[in-house]
Amino acid sequence: MRDFAVLGLFDSADALMAAIPKVKEKQLGRLETYTPYPIHGMDEALELRRSPLGGMVLGMGILGALTALGFQYWISAVDYPIVTGGKAPGSWEAFVPIMFEIMVAFATFTAGLGMLLLLNKLPFFGHPILTAKAMLGITRDRFALAIEADPELDTEAAKAALNAVGALDIEVLTRPEQGPFLSADFILRTTSGIFIACLVAGLAMYGAVKLMPVLSPVSHMLNQPRVNAQQASSFFADGRAMRMPVQGTVARGYLPFGVASPEAAAALVNPLPRTPEVLAMGRQAFTVRCAVCHGPAANGVGSLGSAYGAKPANLQAPQFLAYPDGKILWAIVNGKNAMPSQAADLTEEQRWAVVHYVRALQRAQNAKDEDIP
Repeated sequence: MRDFAVLGLFDSADALMAAIPKVKEKQLGRLETYTPYPIHGMDEALELRRSPLGGMVLGMGILGALTALGFQYWISAVDYPIVTGGKAPGSWEAFVPIMFEIMVAFATFTAGLGMLLLLNKLPFFGHPILTAKAMLGITRDRFALAIEADPELDTEAAKAALNAVGALDIEVLTRPEQGPFLSADFILRTTSGIFIACLVAGLAMYGAVKLMPVLSPVSHMLNQPRVNAQQASSFFADGRAMRMPVQGTVARGYLPFGVASPEAAAALVNPLPRTPEVLAMGRQAFTVRCAVCHGPAANGVGSLGSAYGAKPANLQAPQFLAYPDGKILWAIVNGKNAMPSQAADLTEEQRWAVVHYVRALQRAQNAKDEDIP
């Protein structure tokens, strides 16, 4: 067996730091230190390059984020595009959570496997320092400086160099014989260890759950305290669990409309001018809130409304041409048939802008008007 390193022990960190430059100038091989705790300035003294692990993690994290973005965009915008909530199929904002998760997964696996397999060179567990007699002192209160083969080692010159700098004890380490990677014995031991570890963990968890079905502070949803609507409760003075709104208050976004019927709303006049800016605002609100059912598909008959058992109104039909602006606004605010109220989702200005845009759609369908932005 060839010599791997010559190891010298020192009794203090200062003695070790003083010895490093003296041994380095002899250029006998690669220097490595083994200490019971980190020593400030050791990396600079050994002229060790910065660990590449950070760059590896950054690169794989960026790759993971781009991979998730690409897959989600292909699925949502190319392979099976679906309009959800009026948003474009390729809206990247919805992809961010999955991009973050995949980025973390790529970076985490790179950090763990890169450190263990590439930098620490596992699964080789036979580093010569582990069998050294000096290991007992290194793990307590001694500091070791090793001159390692790079690629060959002059053992006698290395011993003389360590003696010259005051090493208390010198030991020659030999390189162990390294068998082939992924041997049948290694695969068998590895798979057996994984199987035994999984079996022990599974049995331990099964026993713990049987012994303590509800582990504090974790509680099952079925065992958590809850109150059903209208259920009797002794906590409140009126004996009811459900709280009624405070008298005289109005929920945010639900201010009274001001008119009591569609007929009364018919007298309302659209206060917004019909400008490109107003039409653009109306188009945006219509696309987000209305286009799913009343969009251009099938001349205004959308498939989503039909799926719920209701046929959406074709806004370009002749009957709606005669609708006053106020009646269209009434339907937006209060809802009509299967259409829910949009009062809490649109401002008053957006509601009137939608009315303008509906009129523009009607004109474009019936008179080929070109004033739609």
